[in-house]
Amino acid sequence: MSNALKLGAKRPVDGKQDLGAYVLDPDHLTTHGVIVGMTGSGKTGLVMVLVEEALANEIPVLVIDVKGDLPNLLLAVPSFDPEPLAPWVEAPRGDEDGIADPPLVAEVAAKRASSLRSWGIDEDAPRDFGEKHHIRIVTPGSDAGEQLHLLSALERRSPRWDDDLEGARSTLGAAISLVMRLVGRDAEPGKSREHALLSVLAEKRLIAGKDASLGALVPEILEPPFVTIGALEVDEFLSPRARKELAADLNTLLAAPSLAGWRTGASLDVAAWMAPVEGKTPATVVSVAHLDEDECQMVLGVILEEVLTWVRTLPGTSQLRALVVFDEMYGFVPPHPASPPTKRPIVSLMKQARAYGVGVVLATQNPMDLDYRALSNAGLWMLGRLQTDADRERVLEGLGETGKKSPLGNVLKKLPPRWFVVRNSHDKGPPMLLQPRYAISYLRGPMTREEIRKARLPRDAAFETTVEENQ
Repeated sequence: MSNALKLGAKRPVDGKQDLGAYVLDPDHLTTHGVIVGMTGSGKTGLVMVLVEEALANEIPVLVIDVKGDLPNLLLAVPSFDPEPLAPWVEAPRGDEDGIADPPLVAEVAAKRASSLRSWGIDEDAPRDFGEKHHIRIVTPGSDAGEQLHLLSALERRSPRWDDDLEGARSTLGAAISLVMRLVGRDAEPGKSREHALLSVLAEKRLIAGKDASLGALVPEILEPPFVTIGALEVDEFLSPRARKELAADLNTLLAAPSLAGWRTGASLDVAAWMAPVEGKTPATVVSVAHLDEDECQMVLGVILEEVLTWVRTLPGTSQLRALVVFDEMYGFVPPHPASPPTKRPIVSLMKQARAYGVGVVLATQNPMDLDYRALSNAGLWMLGRLQTDADRERVLEGLGETGKKSPLGNVLKKLPPRWFVVRNSHDKGPPMLLQPRYAISYLRGPMTREEIRKARLPRDAAFETTVEENQ
């Protein structure tokens, strides 16, 4: 095939025969994929290779990164020399200055070069990666990467209000749900009266061409510019006392310095993230490793609703036009009846995105807490080493296998690290083994906010220079 994702090496499940390269048709990802593997299985490396291959095929990628590993895409060091790799090599335990010594750096660089060459990847590949792809790191609530205005659907009027009213209402609802959660109130649209009041107030302003900032909405909560909501008068729908309490809570939220980080930066615009940048294929990594669990749920709920709205604006196609990767989905798509704010948009994407040429890949090291009914639309499963019988049985049950009697169960039990069982519904043959290739990006491990800042500097400077030269 002319366009192909060259993921690594292939063998039959008995592991006895080398079958050459494992090549995946990118269009197979329109039916979505699931990657499962315990810590140390090589799951993150496989995710990284999948992203690199998608970019090599000029497929834009959005990555949601919960653990902090995927900013490693910034570390596609553009040569095999030790010097550019030196800042990222971890010093051994007990090293006095905490800086890796030159012999260790040289050893790591030589291993990287040897490993890449063993997969037929020469020194031009890392250089091309940096030149042909635009890597953006977005860090909501932090200035380590690009900052993001999470309430932009509420506080910054979008052109959607002129040409996509349904999409505008959807993203507005998600932003108001975030506000409701931040003030500790019911955030469920259709059930919360406070949510409904804010939605009506904001929509009235936005349709009229005005902004709907929280500061503008607080006075209107006290004195609404209309008499009725639905079939009830405003005071019957939500009493003056209740509105006063809501206004006070929102004003307290506005006054809190911590909110500034959520209302700073570029507007939430997935369409812009997926558009080529100066001719380069984009990869946007939304890194939330610095947030606590509740913040992750709230932030990613808003972002995923925006992803879903963007998908629905696309023309239909059977070809893969974009890839959304969620690395570590534990807790974000739990079994019924749990319904965190991330679950609805993820389930909707799994059901609908195929028709628009958008593939979704979900990865986790915790297979027990997944709603496998929601994942039933996935046509590609990549199963790495799983630690317990319970983990293996849960995954096999989700695949419709027969638990302990399944031949795949025995394979998974004996699977070595960096090998995966692949079951692809598009292939007529049996499941295969995949050994992912070595990643072009240096897998440094989870990156701190300061490391993200340090990694961004040279790339951002080089990009700004390129833009200036092309102007």
